[in-house]
Amino acid sequence: MQHTENVWPMYVSLKKVEKMIGRWPSVTWEVDQMVPATHEAPEGAKLVLFELHKDERGSYRINLDMDNTMLYIVCDELADETLVPAAISCDQNVAAGCLESETPVLNVPMPEALACWVEAFITRHGEVEISAKRRRHVNRRKGQGPSVDHLRSH
Repeated sequence: MQHTENVWPMYVSLKKVEKMIGRWPSVTWEVDQMVPATHEAPEGAKLVLFELHKDERGSYRINLDMDNTMLYIVCDELADETLVPAAISCDQNVAAGCLESETPVLNVPMPEALACWVEAFITRHGEVEISAKRRRHVNRRKGQGPSVDHLRSH
């Protein structure tokens, strides 16, 4: 299944990780594999769409401008607490909204090919003005902007 201008189908599989935190067992979930749907599906993987939306371009730009560009895997939680991947986004606002509504979200570094595809989408549909406050936040993370102590670097 090939990707289009705004949808890239991916096979995503998750794995359950059990750890001891002190004396207490803890269960977390991680992305095990994520491959384009043009490849064979890994065992236990689910077909999930990574879909881009024109109205989220500003958030995509902020994510791409970060040093650690991320993908957010939005999951459904089954009655037995198993997580199942349901959607993929690179919009931090989508991830935050899901987390606020107690919808599980896993994050993984964005592969370079997907970052290029998102960049092409933004270029094709035009950049969106990002508020100065949001932009300052991004610049601060890159060692620029008003919060950087320039006296330390001398």
